[in-house]
Amino acid sequence: MTTAGFLNLNKPSGWTSHDCVGRLRRLLRTKKVGHGGTLDPAATGVLPIAVGRATQLLRFLATDKAYHAVIRFGLTTTTDDLQGTLVEQCSATDVTLEQVTSILPRFLGSIAQVPPRYSAIQVHGQRLYELARQGKPVEIPTRQVTVHSIEVLDWQPGEAPELTLAIACGPGTYIRALARDLGQVLGSGATLSALTRTRSNGFHLDDSLTLDQVERQLAENRLSLIAPAAMLTHLPAITLTGDAARRFCHGQKLSLEQAPVAAGRPLRVLNQTNELLGIAQIRSQTSGYQLKPERVMVAPPQGASVHQP
Repeated sequence: MTTAGFLNLNKPSGWTSHDCVGRLRRLLRTKKVGHGGTLDPAATGVLPIAVGRATQLLRFLATDKAYHAVIRFGLTTTTDDLQGTLVEQCSATDVTLEQVTSILPRFLGSIAQVPPRYSAIQVHGQRLYELARQGKPVEIPTRQVTVHSIEVLDWQPGEAPELTLAIACGPGTYIRALARDLGQVLGSGATLSALTRTRSNGFHLDDSLTLDQVERQLAENRLSLIAPAAMLTHLPAITLTGDAARRFCHGQKLSLEQAPVAAGRPLRVLNQTNELLGIAQIRSQTSGYQLKPERVMVAPPQGASVHQP
């Protein structure tokens, strides 16, 4: 099995993202395991996992996400999902699908969102959930997030109607907050009753593996990690040859006459055989540009001489 790469994990309900990392560290017998895009314990679905040197690449993965969310009307909770303490409950039989669909467009595009009180966002150096558990009042900063699309998948009327949505969104979007806000607009209250992430950081639910499947494939010696290069194709690329490639692998900055991308934007660095050497950024200089290594994934050949500029 390759010692560096990614796993597309299907997180089970009741497990924290950290629980999953701990289990995989034991299964893979390495401490170098990390995850991208934390999922709440009750949520299921795609949890990107990086192993070995691929942990250095998590922040360069694609950022968009997608979910299937079940929203229950007629109740509100302290956490904006069913894991919290009930705050208020009422009959919501008068809420109709037509009412819901008429206001969904308000939640599309770039929207202002107040994260749940029980979330991992830091305020004054402390996590919001820590402050909430301590009962400390805190002003939660509004964040600008992007919702690309919302599609109604199912509607179950009744005392506590349930709406199932397919949501595609940008990073930092809280589906719990979207459920809460939808209930506030309707005046009935609402909370998130179930959540499955169907896409995250370029990984899709259809291709994911459960923890049991990972363990079984390991036992059968057929688990293959996803090559880092395969998950970075959304980034622009630059190809280096000969001495320039060797210098990059030594972590040296390179001078360029022209910039292939805007300054500050990450790009893949490849060699002549399309092997991923690492990630770099472009920096503007007084004359020309500079290619600055951010992450070097390939060690330089032993004994290779490097030309100094």
